[in-house]
Amino acid sequence: MSRAAVPGLPSRFPIGEQLPALYADDDFAQRFTAGLDTVLAPVFATLDNLTAYLDPRVTPIDFLAWLASWVGAADDPQCPVELRREAVVRAVELHRWRGTRRGLAEALRLALGVHCDVTGDGGSWWSNTAGTELPPQPAAEILVRVWPGRETRVDPARVREIVRAMCPVHAAFRVEVLPGPPGDEGR
Repeated sequence: MSRAAVPGLPSRFPIGEQLPALYADDDFAQRFTAGLDTVLAPVFATLDNLTAYLDPRVTPIDFLAWLASWVGAADDPQCPVELRREAVVRAVELHRWRGTRRGLAEALRLALGVHCDVTGDGGSWWSNTAGTELPPQPAAEILVRVWPGRETRVDPARVREIVRAMCPVHAAFRVEVLPGPPGDEGR
């Protein structure tokens, strides 16, 4: 990310106009400060628009990756820009849902544009009552069925990578890539 001089960008605060009257007619002073204006104009423009830089919906593309790192969002430059922006906007919400079916489904949708169905609970269980008997043995694994959404092809390796990152560490999982939504085989 770099912000550099923008050709022809005028300064909102020309230095030559702020000099004492003695230098107002001095050609050298005016040309010298005009050169400084060229260098400082992008700085002023950036500071004047700082709130836009911090809003993932409108920030420049090269700044988006930096914003993503601030909120712990995965940023894949190969994804469409609008999905990358949405992932940054929703990063905090996704952190809240991490380790849940909802969080996994949203992470897959945002990262890969796929739809999914998650079955199994990974063996989590709780009770309000002390001394409650242990629950029955949990399912051996979490099953994640994925089918294409905006893309026609689903990369199973990327799906497994995201599921591994989003599932609780103690949970085993299996990924199935389907050609379409479950129950859509007969159409």
